[in-house]
Amino acid sequence: MSRKGKNPIPVPKGVAVEIKGNEIHVNGPKGALNLKLLPAIEVEIQTEQLNVKLAETHQNDGAIHGLYRSLIDNMVVGVSQGFEKKLEMIGVGYRASVQGEILDLQVGFSFVEKNGQRVSQKRSQVAIPKGIQIKVEKNTLITINGIDKQQVGQIAAEIRAIRPPEPYKGKGIRYPNEHVRKKAGKAAAKK
Repeated sequence: MSRKGKNPIPVPKGVAVEIKGNEIHVNGPKGALNLKLLPAIEVEIQTEQLNVKLAETHQNDGAIHGLYRSLIDNMVVGVSQGFEKKLEMIGVGYRASVQGEILDLQVGFSFVEKNGQRVSQKRSQVAIPKGIQIKVEKNTLITINGIDKQQVGQIAAEIRAIRPPEPYKGKGIRYPNEHVRKKAGKAAAKK
């Protein structure tokens, strides 16, 4: 048994949880999510909470127990409150804008490779997946919202990977509370 898995999951008002076969369906004011359950996992629905338990034949699968409890909890929180990640762009001339279903980033690239050839362009584009909303404030603050925690975190990581913060000047795309350890340049090393 997992310590995390033993904790009950509170279900807020307005959220409906239903189990059909080996799938759990969670509906709320922000949307709906489903998750396929393993045979080792049993979910017990009570009035205002869910209990995730291991099947009698799988008592040694504590890691799976805690994982599925966290996944189901994230589904409940996602359909009731949603998830949000923020990114900030630091650098001269760095800008972002949303154009329909595409996030357009200008992060100082002198070229982009298309079909194995270099094309002169100073921007990078990211397709916004279905279920994700992206807002840009002050041309440099990117806010990513959605109901699926994994999807929100994945798109934030993909955007950050386009131009991660570099250690000399700190330019790049980073999370607001991320600390970038700066290195001394060549001039500082000679002294």
